[in-house]
This record gives sequence, structure tokens and C-alpha cells, in this order.
Amino acid sequence: MTGESLSLKTKVSDSSYCCTQNRLLHLDFPVHVSPKFHQYSLNLAGNYCDIKHGKLTIQKVKEEMDLAKFKPDPERPRIFMSKNGKVVIVFPNGEIVEVANPPDRAKDDSSVGAKNGQLSRAGSLTVLRRTNSKSKLPSTSSSRTSSIAESDSYASVDLGTDKLPPIDTPEASHVCSIRLRNILRRIQNGEVSKEDLHKNLEYAASVLESVYIDETSSVETPTSFPKSPPERLTDEDDELSEVEPDAVPTEVRDWLALTFTRSMSNVRRRGLEKPKFRSVAHAIRAGIMVDRIYRRLSSSATLHIPPAVLQLLKGMDDWSFDVFSLNSAADGHSLKYVGYELLQKYDLVTKYKINSSMLDSFLLQLEVGYSKYKNPYHNLVHGADVAQTVHYILSQSKLAHWLTDLEVFATIIAALIHDYEHTGTTNNFHIQTGSEFAVLYNDKAVLENHHICASFRIMRSEEANILNHLSREEYREFRALVIEMVMATDMSFHFQQLKNMKNLLGMPENIDKQKALSLVLHCADISHPAKDWNLHRRWTSQLLEEFFKQGDREQELGLAISPLCDREKTLVAESQIGFIDFIVDPSFAVMTEMLEKILTPLQKAARSEDAISEEVFDKTDKSKYILSTPWSDCLADNKNKWKVQAAKDAEERKQKEAEELSKETSNTNNNTTKPIAPPGGPTPAVSCSAGKGGN
Repeated sequence: MTGESLSLKTKVSDSSYCCTQNRLLHLDFPVHVSPKFHQYSLNLAGNYCDIKHGKLTIQKVKEEMDLAKFKPDPERPRIFMSKNGKVVIVFPNGEIVEVANPPDRAKDDSSVGAKNGQLSRAGSLTVLRRTNSKSKLPSTSSSRTSSIAESDSYASVDLGTDKLPPIDTPEASHVCSIRLRNILRRIQNGEVSKEDLHKNLEYAASVLESVYIDETSSVETPTSFPKSPPERLTDEDDELSEVEPDAVPTEVRDWLALTFTRSMSNVRRRGLEKPKFRSVAHAIRAGIMVDRIYRRLSSSATLHIPPAVLQLLKGMDDWSFDVFSLNSAADGHSLKYVGYELLQKYDLVTKYKINSSMLDSFLLQLEVGYSKYKNPYHNLVHGADVAQTVHYILSQSKLAHWLTDLEVFATIIAALIHDYEHTGTTNNFHIQTGSEFAVLYNDKAVLENHHICASFRIMRSEEANILNHLSREEYREFRALVIEMVMATDMSFHFQQLKNMKNLLGMPENIDKQKALSLVLHCADISHPAKDWNLHRRWTSQLLEEFFKQGDREQELGLAISPLCDREKTLVAESQIGFIDFIVDPSFAVMTEMLEKILTPLQKAARSEDAISEEVFDKTDKSKYILSTPWSDCLADNKNKWKVQAAKDAEERKQKEAEELSKETSNTNNNTTKPIAPPGGPTPAVSCSAGKGGN
């Protein structure tokens, strides 16, 4: 393989950044392979760095390159690979990056990896640790492997420290962890002497100090073990100045300096200082950050999203998100795109290894079920709207920080499926008519039971099983939470649900997560009166049309017409005022109080530990968490508009009644006036009728 040009694609996770998500990174460059030592020499001649769309790609400048020049060069970074798969990258300045073994290919990744430039998990590299050690690596991988094996064995058997590897070597942290585990086991049996414990803890502390990156100063700790002085991750002289001026666009250079250095002062005037990457490792970290930012801006990695839809999805974090415009731009597939966007925003597709084709099938089947009965209101647009509203509450209130990934996953899915295959009629209608659903679910939460049952049937199917990577315990927890949340959307439980939550708010104990999330979904389900007027007015019109259709069916069946289902007698404005006053406003008030109680302790803990910045929590109030409540203004505004409309409707009804009364009076006068009969003519009809009535 000597002299051959290869193309490597790697996946890197850098723990130096506060992100637990693995990010894709493409590196394409010629590689020289030395089969004798399994040594890879990265030839960087004739290449340049270009950052675009979150991918750092080392591209060739020359179309034709002399492969004979690709010989091992001590001035170039080298990759040492042992037979057991351990990989260590050594840079000319002595920096060492140790990477883990590539994980096995997931069963379902074959289809995912081939789409949209995404890589499968096979062949990925994970950075374990890096060091600035100047020590040289052994010339062969076999000697390195044997030394690591000897250190591992020594660490797990003996408690001495004389044969442990130097603290600034890549294997030191691994051997240290084995030694500490060995000590823990011996402590339980009382087999560790104070002297051995002291020496090993001192060694472990020295290893941690060598790994730790001191951002301000170097403080030497007395120790019997040699260690190199700590260095800053970003040295003051490491200003990316080695990159050629034409290698990276000036805008990208300035952005890198602004993003990856400490202050605005690091952005030099163009032409004075040229940015540089001291090593490929720095370039890798930059690529990871670029990719992370790009993924936050757009999550169209594995699903083609039309540009118009993508533009509208940027408003997902707005309270009054216009889901109707999205549905029009998406050609009637708003639920599909909203569902996919939310699962990507919370990185659930990656965390739970959801196959893209299965996810697409699941969302499409949801849309088919929502459209089954052609409901004016309980359709896929309503499902998308509720899911987006739930997302707003989770993200803008920071409630998501209180939840586990699995709880966020269950919440998003519950919102998406909460009205799946809704029949466009109420539970009471099913009970009164003795429908198949009512018989099946014993007249108890008929529709809610069906939404859950039918949705889980989809998720159990082979082509739409988005839960196939959950463990048994995770699946049980996921299913229990989804059931609890969807069942709580039954309006017959409304007042009991609010009462239970008020009781919990009056107690010092923590609030149960299932009950909290159930209230969030319930509020999102009835939230349209708390949105902007144009959205609320349209939702009201569609909901009443669905009610009126049920009233028509009830009239045909000879049943009593349900409240708000009579086309002729329903007072629209008055009904919405009552709905806001007695249902929506109290629900959102309780939810607001609940969120404040949940998040206030989290805010205090974050401040005391200085773990969360002002970007996460508003620090204007030092004692209580302040929740942004855009729904309050919308509710008040909509209520006032309905009052104005109610006054107009009342005036119109009054005028209409006056006109009808006037017509009736006119008709009565005409009927009671006696016509003049000609002499010898017949008796008037009125007199004749009166006479018959008298008989």
C-alpha cells in the first residue's frame, strides 16, 4: 500500500467541548501507509482547509500530485496503530491524541449511512485524551502494545508505583483507572496499607493534573513523580497564523478567531496577522464546533426539506408559530416536518439510533391516520401545532433541562400521536351511539385509548419501529409516560387534573414528572385561544364546524344535540369567552405556577455552582425563577376581541328579533282585519272558522 492515495472519513467526539453529541466530520487527504509499523503519515502538502456547512475538509489544490513524494516525514503528524486497534496520533510539536477503537457497525446503519453524505458508525474515531508530552513513541506498535499490556497487568495485581507509566503518557490515565479500581476492591477487604494508598492517590492526582488544562496559571504540586508543566489549551501565541492567506476565506478566518479564542481582541486586522492551525487536532476541534452550530441552525441531515419549509421551520421557537402557512408550504405534510425537526432539535434521532427510513414511515403513517376521517379540526395540522407548542414550553422555559433524554423523547412522541385517528366526534357521542370504540374500551376515555393503541401498533411494525433500539426498561418507561400524557388529554379529567396539581403545588415535595408533563400536553392541546388572534380565530372556526357536523349527525339519529353543536343556537363569541375564562386561563395559570416551582430550585443550584450562564436563566430576579408567559397577553387580547364581537352579535340578534317581531305583528294585523262582504255574498271565512271552533 506504500505510496497509495487513500480517502479517510472519521467521526470525532471531543470531550474538551461541553457537548455529549457525536458530530460527523469528513477528512479527505492522501495517506502514506508503512505496513512494517502500521504507521500512517499524513501528507498535508498541497492541501488547504475549507470550512463549509459544518464539515472541515482537507482538499487537494493540485489535480495531479507526485505520489512518490508521499514518504514518512518527521515533520508531519503520524498515526500509530497497534494490532489490537489502539490508535495514537503524534504531532511534530510532541502533542499526542489517543483515540478509541472504532465501534462495530449498527445493524440499521447501512441504510442511514448511505444517505445525504452521512457516515455509518464503522470506521469512526473517538478522542480519548490528548497531551503535550515531548516523549517519543516506540518505533513499533508491537512494543507499545506489550508495554501497555504489562502496565495493565501490573496495575491490577500490585500496588507499587515504580513500574507505572509516566504521568504525561497516553496510557497513564487508563492504567490509573485500573489501579484505582484495584484499590477500591482491596479497601472493601481491608487489604490496603496507608502508605500504598498515599502513593497511589498521589500518582492519580499527578495524572489528573497532567490532563487538566489550566486556563490561567501553572501551580506546581509537590510530588515525587516528574510531570510536565500544565499548558493552556489555547496558548496566547496560538492564533491560527500559520494558515496561508489564500487557504481560508477572510470571513472564515475572522469567524474562527472570534469563535475559538477568548475575546474580540483576538480578531486581528486583516493583513497584520494570519490565522493558523497549529495542528490537525485543532482543525478537527474547529470542524466539530462548526458542525454543531450548523446542526442547530438546520436539521435537514437525512430528510430532504424544501427550502420554503426550511425557512418556516426557523420559527419553531416562536409561541404563535403559523402552522397553517407551514402546512401549505409543505403540501399538507406539516406533521411530518414538525416531527422530524423536533426529534433532530433534541438530537433524539442520534441518541436512540432511529433509522431515517423507519422515522419517515412512522411520520407518514401518522399523517394518514390523522387524515382518515377528514376532520376540520382534529387533523394532522392540529397534531403538528400541539407538538410545536409542547416544544416551545420545553425549550423556552428550560423545562427540558429537568428531563432525561428518554422523557423528552416520550413527550415529543406523545404530542405527535395524541389525537391519532380522531373520529371528529366526542367521547360522549361514541358512548351514546354505542360505537365499536366505546364497546372496545368500555366507555372509558374512548378516543384517548384508541390514539395510544393505534399509535403503538405503528411503532411495533417492522417498517416504522422507531423504538427498536430502546432497552426493555427504557421501553417500559417510555410507554408508561406516553400513556399517562395522552390519557390526560381527556377533557373529562380536566378539573380533577387541575385540582391534583394545585394540591401538589401546596406541598414541599417535588412534583411528579408524569403529572407535570401531562399538564404541559393538556395545556398545549387547548392552547389555540392563547395564540395570536388570526390563528385562534381560524382554529375556532374549524373546531365549531367539526362540532356542528356532530350536531347534524345527532339530529339525524334522534339524539339530543350536544352543547356547542347546534348550528342555529350556538353563540360563538360567548362560548369562546367562557372557554377562556373557565378552561384555558386557569389551566395556563396552574402550569405557570408549576413551571416556576420546578425551575426555581434548578436556577438556584445553577447559580450557586456557577454552572449555567445568563444565556440559560434570566438573572434579574435573584430569588425566584421568572417565566416568560406570552400566552397571558394573547389570552387577554383575544378575550377582549371576543367581547367586542359578542356585543356586535347581541346587537345584530336584537335587531333581527325586532324585525321578526315587526313582521309577526304585521301578519297578525293582516289576518285579524275583516274584509267587507258584498250584499248577499258568502259568509267571511274567519267567522265561519270561529263558529266551528265554538262547536
